Amino acid sequence: MNTFLKRVLILLSLIALGLFLYSTFVENIFAKRLSPKDTVEFKLNDLKLEVFYNRPYKKDREIFGALIPFNQVWRTGANEATTFETNKPLELNGIQLAARKYTLWTVPKDSTWRVIFNSKQYSWGVNAEMKPMWDPNYDVINIEVPVQKLGNTVEQFTISFDNSTDNLFITMAWDDVKVAVPLKY
Repeated sequence: MNTFLKRVLILLSLIALGLFLYSTFVENIFAKRLSPKDTVEFKLNDLKLEVFYNRPYKKDREIFGALIPFNQVWRTGANEATTFETNKPLELNGIQLAARKYTLWTVPKDSTWRVIFNSKQYSWGVNAEMKPMWDPNYDVINIEVPVQKLGNTVEQFTISFDNSTDNLFITMAWDDVKVAVPLKY
């Protein structure tokens, strides 16, 4: 066997071993995630917004007030902390939000949600005790938005951007609840 072929086989073996070890000790890359990762983007002229989050399913569970308790900070999705990134400054309810990457936290309530943009980046959404890793000392914006009750059920947690009325919103919907955070650019 020639030297080149030996090197290729050694390299492929190392890659296979690396994937196996990563899958075993970090994250099983071959298994379907219960709450799949997703990224949503919004682009308009030179404005670019991006949200990275994990999308849990309802699965016949009671969501708000049960699985997601009222009046407690929620990582706004599952698994990793949800992130929001803007390349241009924005305004939310008269408060300036600088261009950068934030973590997005929420406090669901019955009739309103508190939406928190936090400047600290967290490796995960919760700690070993399943408590949010959120540190309020890094909160940049903390606003209340009204809850909209939906006539249908949203099975999988969904974050999106809505610019259908020439007003920009980041929306979050799950179960029979939707909230819309107004963004000015």
